[in-house]
Amino acid sequence: MDADRFSGTLHLAGDEDFDEACLGRVFNARRPADRRPAAVLEAATEQDVVEGVRLALERGWQVAVRSGGHSWAAWSVRREALLIDLGGFREMAYDENTGIVTATPSVKGGDELNPYLARFGRFFNGGHCPSVGIGGFLLQGGQGWNARGWGWAAENVVAVDVVTAEGELVRADETRNSDLYWAARGAGPGFFGVVTRFHLRTRPLPKHLAHTVHAYPLELFDEVMTWLHGMHHTVSDLVEIVAVTQTPPGAEEPVLLVTGVSMTDTPREAAEALAPLHANPYADRALVRVEAEPTTFAEQLVGQRTANPEGHRYLVDNAWLTGTAEEVVPAIREAFTTHPTRQSFTIWFSMAPLRPLPDMAFSMQSEIYCATYVVHDEPERDGELRAWLDGAMAAMQPVTAGQYLGDSDFTVRQLRFMGDEQWRRLNDIRAARDPKGLFVGYLSAGTVTNTNHWEQ
Repeated sequence: MDADRFSGTLHLAGDEDFDEACLGRVFNARRPADRRPAAVLEAATEQDVVEGVRLALERGWQVAVRSGGHSWAAWSVRREALLIDLGGFREMAYDENTGIVTATPSVKGGDELNPYLARFGRFFNGGHCPSVGIGGFLLQGGQGWNARGWGWAAENVVAVDVVTAEGELVRADETRNSDLYWAARGAGPGFFGVVTRFHLRTRPLPKHLAHTVHAYPLELFDEVMTWLHGMHHTVSDLVEIVAVTQTPPGAEEPVLLVTGVSMTDTPREAAEALAPLHANPYADRALVRVEAEPTTFAEQLVGQRTANPEGHRYLVDNAWLTGTAEEVVPAIREAFTTHPTRQSFTIWFSMAPLRPLPDMAFSMQSEIYCATYVVHDEPERDGELRAWLDGAMAAMQPVTAGQYLGDSDFTVRQLRFMGDEQWRRLNDIRAARDPKGLFVGYLSAGTVTNTNHWEQ
């Protein structure tokens, strides 16, 4: 029997627990009603993954993969494919001689990987939401802690172990299977293999974290964001800069929070790094001011959990923005100031000044990242809320350069997400590595073109 090949569990359509295996680990409670795989393999070992790919080849199935289950569109749930779920395959190992940690894709960056690394005084700039698995996060580029200063998390992938479309387990790095290594850093759900382990370069754990938070009434949105737009590139690259509109717990109305988290080693360094944010000319009109106060990653993760609660419905979209403050601020105003639900929030994330990227598939970025997360519990409002989100993103179109895979849903909207040259190269490698289309690729309502629709 096929099930006897695995240490884990193979679920077939018609099994009593099949729906739970399909959807139980999908973070977004707004789950697909019209897509079901042919089977689900809950892998327990690396060999399970190898055998799963070989089973798919024998059965004529395509292959989809789930790591952490956080993709907003549930990319892993595909019609008539074998879903290889890596949630039960969780391993980590740190090499103190090299500073490299090896971890399987379902390991959670904030909840598991960094607490483990902290024992060695090390850190990896994984995702902000602590329950995000590293698999999809890294394949999409990895917009993690202090990306503006430390770079994209995928830049710290030194090797990946991959099960190929032939059902073979290989190591991919700069010298071996370098085409797979290149593609694994940015292809996202379009990657044509199953990564079983990431080998990651770590960094010293900052000795002193501090944060600055200014809360402003929304009527100051234009003034504050125009000032921030003009100065964020001057702030130390040891500071993560985020502006977010949200309704804090216990508050009656949403506010604009301008925040900085410094990743330094001393209080003095933190104060110096954060000082430019304290010079906001509207600071005396802030509702709340916290400036260069000590904090910890654990404390920061509490806020991330609050903003990203489990068991809720999410509609999410995003844009890479480019332009002057006079162009950008009016374009993003609707997304920031007219939230349709209390739990919704919109972020403005600084990547300035832009750092040059290494040669990898990930290749789309600009100085400002903007994403809106509509969070709710009313299924009957999905259509209405999607329409609001579409309108807010349409208002940004004049200043939109493209989008980031991690917050995208190609079944609704797809924009440019990598450079033209990288897109051509990715398709060439896919044609060579997976000529029969074993791996499902991007989930989309149509052909994926890597273009902004208004530019076609």
